[in-house]
Amino acid sequence: MSNGTIIFFLVCTTNILLFIVFYQQFAYTKGIQTKLKEISRKLSDIVESDSDEKVMIFTDNKTLMDLCGQINRLLFDRQKIKRDFRKQEISSKKMLSNISHDIKTPLTVILGYLEIMRLSHSDDETLQKVEAKAEQVMELINQFFTLAKLEAGDMNIEISKINVSELCRESILSFYDILQGKDFVVDISIPESDIFVHGEKRAIDRILSNLISNAIRYGSSGKYIGLTLRESKKHVYIDVIDKGKGIEKEFAINVFERLYTMEDSRNRKIQGNGLGLTIAKNLANQLRGDIFLNSEPNVKTVFTVKLNKFMY
Repeated sequence: MSNGTIIFFLVCTTNILLFIVFYQQFAYTKGIQTKLKEISRKLSDIVESDSDEKVMIFTDNKTLMDLCGQINRLLFDRQKIKRDFRKQEISSKKMLSNISHDIKTPLTVILGYLEIMRLSHSDDETLQKVEAKAEQVMELINQFFTLAKLEAGDMNIEISKINVSELCRESILSFYDILQGKDFVVDISIPESDIFVHGEKRAIDRILSNLISNAIRYGSSGKYIGLTLRESKKHVYIDVIDKGKGIEKEFAINVFERLYTMEDSRNRKIQGNGLGLTIAKNLANQLRGDIFLNSEPNVKTVFTVKLNKFMY
């Protein structure tokens, strides 16, 4: 064998060995990248679904195993904090529910005595004012009590087939005297054929009552209230409309928050307490529905209740 042949053989052998080394290095690096992508994807799924899972990966790479261990420690701490927060939140809501009940009981007795005193002193203006204020406090306590029970999961809501057409008519009719007395134009659009939803009568009635009261209270300058019932393939929508001052976009996102009131609610004639819409929203969510707001100030404000249609 000549020297040239030996050199050629050595060069080919070296190139083959270098190729094998580089290929192994490439495969090793690509394998790590694949595992890292798998870890990232799994971590993203856990965060998005808010589950209590851990990151599991099969590998012989000690660095990747250590990384997964540290990630799982963080996930464990996060889940513990989340559980503790939920436990504390439930405890607070139950406490609020109990406090509301404890306040409500003696206040009911006070109102009873005030009524007796008023009946025996009907011309006593001071007693009438005291009774009116006590009734306002009672209404606020009732609102707190309802919200506390809802948020604590203590309110029993049984979903069944409900004739929402009939409920809409009854709700707007219950405000007839108030609307007439305030010279409101009432615009009702309810289909002649009955529409049914998955819901609970008391809950839907409370939602509508709160929304109509809200429209009368805050939309009084427009002297208009509308109630529209419409349906799609899977859902039913109830629109409660007024043409009053409305709600600016920067405030719209907050109207369903507890105790949030617009500036007008400080007016004693309006007497808003910031709980009616919160209760309505919460009840709608309990019925697996929702409430949306669309407001163009001084033109039209629409609160839309979305409920699940009863499918035959």
